[in-house]
Amino acid sequence: METLLPIIVQVITGIIGGQAVGAVLKQAAMTQLPKILAGAVGGVGGGAILGSLLGGATGMDPAAAGETGGALGGLLGDAVGGVGGGAILTAIVGAVMGAMKK
Repeated sequence: METLLPIIVQVITGIIGGQAVGAVLKQAAMTQLPKILAGAVGGVGGGAILGSLLGGATGMDPAAAGETGGALGGLLGDAVGGVGGGAILTAIVGAVMGAMKK
């Protein structure tokens, strides 16, 4: 469960970020499925990148994570990275889909 929780957090927050960008950028005219998929994939990617940059608890020894405050900091980093990654990838996919419709 320790390895699945960060991924679940990244997927959920990525979907939230993707939906937020999709609501703001109405000109992209994306349906729900591309927003959900792009948000989920971007959330996992963004969470993984931010987690590796910040040295998150993912992949760390549980004893070392406890010493550095890794549990909450790791989940917070996963959430922030998930929202950011989901939003960015959804915006990119929306721009590409919008350009293809013209």
